[in-house]
Formats: sequence, structure tokens, C-alpha cells
Amino acid sequence: MAYDENLAKRIRKILADQPGRTEKKIFGGLSFMLQGNMACGIHNNDIIVRIDPGQHDAATAKPYVRTFDYTGRPMKGWITVGPNALASDEDLQEWILKGVHYALSLPPK
Repeated sequence: MAYDENLAKRIRKILADQPGRTEKKIFGGLSFMLQGNMACGIHNNDIIVRIDPGQHDAATAKPYVRTFDYTGRPMKGWITVGPNALASDEDLQEWILKGVHYALSLPPK
């Protein structure tokens, strides 16, 4: 398994009421799409969150958060949040909702 199934269950609970939610295997893990746009995903024990690129530097200044660079090229607006920053459901929800907010700001696909 390339992603933490328990983490997936926690994210599904947060996203349960989001319309247009789908799941897709991507980046060697699992992604959660809203209206066809990726909001967040799981790779191993980390979450990947798509955020407003203008918030990227502030997000990566926080502990256990770094730029997502799965392809070997850093991607501004995409961050990886480590498990140490996701211990509580409140912490996880805070990061997931950042991805939800940005995904819903984009045109549906």
C-alpha cells in the first residue's frame, strides 16, 4: 500500500459533505478531487495539499511542511505535510480545508 489507509479514512470523514468529491490514485498514492480539481492527497504517511500559490511560503515556514516535489521539480502551490503535523483531527482538518478552499476556487473540470 502506497498510502496510509487510516489517514484516508480520517480525510474521508472531513470531506464527507463535499459535493463533487471523487478519489483517484495518483502520485503513487490517493488523491481527493473536488469538482475535478485535486484538493489533497496521501503519499505514504504524508498528505499533499494544493493551496493558493500566494500562501506557499507561509505554509512551508511551518514545522513538518515542505514543498511537494514528487517529480523532482518543486511545485509552488503544492505542499507536503508530515504526520507529526497531523496528530489531531483538528490539525488534519485545518490542512485539508486549505486544499478544499483552493480547489473550490478553481473552475470545475
